[in-house]
Amino acid sequence: MNENQIKYPLKRELDGIYYRVEREGKFFNLCFTDLTVGEQREFLERLNTEGLIRMCHLLAEALRTVGEQFDIFRADK
Repeated sequence: MNENQIKYPLKRELDGIYYRVEREGKFFNLCFTDLTVGEQREFLERLNTEGLIRMCHLLAEALRTVGEQFDIFRADK
């Protein structure tokens, strides 16, 4: 990979919050957690307050589901 190439996150489809992005001339519907930081920022800037609140609830539910599936707890607690 040369220094001008973007390293895209691994596509895991964990959160179910999809956003349409263009990458290298092709369009993809990707989960929020599978977006680059720049793509995430672009998505978040389009949301109003209610949209941001809903998104936080959806991300919390996705995190809770992953934690329950793998029985994960914070190590420092």
